[in-house]
Amino acid sequence: MKSENQDAQITPGRETGESLAGSPERVVSSHELLGRQRRLQIDHGGERYVLRVTRQGKLILTK
Repeated sequence: MKSENQDAQITPGRETGESLAGSPERVVSSHELLGRQRRLQIDHGGERYVLRVTRQGKLILTK
């Protein structure tokens, strides 16, 4: 008998912390990025993004 997890598609390497190319992915905690702040501006390809923590403790990235 199949479990629910067996029916879900799994992306290779994601559950082991590896990138699709097979090399280890860098993991950074949100605390390392934000410190005591609730917002962080990120420049990516000349565009400005804002990473923020909601009142419920969730992360939101907006352009």
